[in-house]
Amino acid sequence: MSHQVLQPPGWTRPRGYSNGMIGSGRQVFIAGQIGWDGECRFASDGFADQVRQALRNIVAVLAEAGGRPEHLVRLTWYVTSRDEYHAEIAAVGAAYREVIGRHFPAMSVVQVVALMESHAKVEIEATAVLPTAGG
Repeated sequence: MSHQVLQPPGWTRPRGYSNGMIGSGRQVFIAGQIGWDGECRFASDGFADQVRQALRNIVAVLAEAGGRPEHLVRLTWYVTSRDEYHAEIAAVGAAYREVIGRHFPAMSVVQVVALMESHAKVEIEATAVLPTAGG
């Protein structure tokens, strides 16, 4: 394993993310991905649909480095609406589990005024640590 979850003793285990992770291996830094496809087209205006596509984009870029979702150690989410995020949290969770599975790296979610692509509702940056050869 190239990483381990950091969980201080006595702390309540968070749901859907980890407080911290430590990893060793090759680091992969993935630029913010939004809810459009490889042709820069949005298939949906739905918040959870855009999350699903952004996560698929992260997995695709990660695969180019030989990585898989379980190698993710950090995700930073930028959302344009805190209210929409909370209103669709069940669908967001389902989309996350569909694409990433039950691996929960360190995460932050931040509301922003806008994203550079006016149609985008979410942008997600990722960091992964891949095992070194033989490790």
